[in-house]
Amino acid sequence: MAQQEADDPIMISALQHYSYCPRQCALIHVEQVFSENVYTLRGRAVHERVDEPDSQLEDGVRVERALPLFCARLGLAGKADVVEFHAGDVPYPVEYKHGPRRSKEHDDLQLAAQAMCLEEMTGKKVTHGAIYHHSSRRRREVEITDELRKKVEETVMAVRALLKSGVLPPPVNDERCRHCSLSEICQPQTLGKVGKIHVLRSKLFDPDAAL
Repeated sequence: MAQQEADDPIMISALQHYSYCPRQCALIHVEQVFSENVYTLRGRAVHERVDEPDSQLEDGVRVERALPLFCARLGLAGKADVVEFHAGDVPYPVEYKHGPRRSKEHDDLQLAAQAMCLEEMTGKKVTHGAIYHHSSRRRREVEITDELRKKVEETVMAVRALLKSGVLPPPVNDERCRHCSLSEICQPQTLGKVGKIHVLRSKLFDPDAAL
């Protein structure tokens, strides 16, 4: 990547936001707005234990909490909730989430980005990490596959293009909006209706438009 990109890193969290919803990503990282709801408050409570930098030895494994991360090649920066260093000092990132144990591709993307940062920082190959689901007190191991790595690189480019454009994408107005803390600011239902009306008007006098 260009030097300018490396000098102006994007946050790893932006990849997770973009994967969930490009408009949410733009509201947070372009418009600089944020709002709490029950889901973000739960997430904040879960992260309280790992938000303070700490280093401990647990059962022979070095555990680093709130570890700063960076990747000059991708122009990424952020912070890992927990990184365990196993045999040979191989990093194993663990991302904390408040919900029950279930697979979410945007969570896996965030974890893979952390793994790629750790690889550049340590020179060690990171093949796996885990999502710790607080509600079930269980881990879900994630393999850092080539496909997932490619998705990280594609999302980095997409986020960087979004930030550069400064354009707010249209609302999705689907099931994701129910859980989004920015729903009131985003107004997906209202803006979605306006968009639908605009499309209907454009087809009003089109004889080839479906009735």
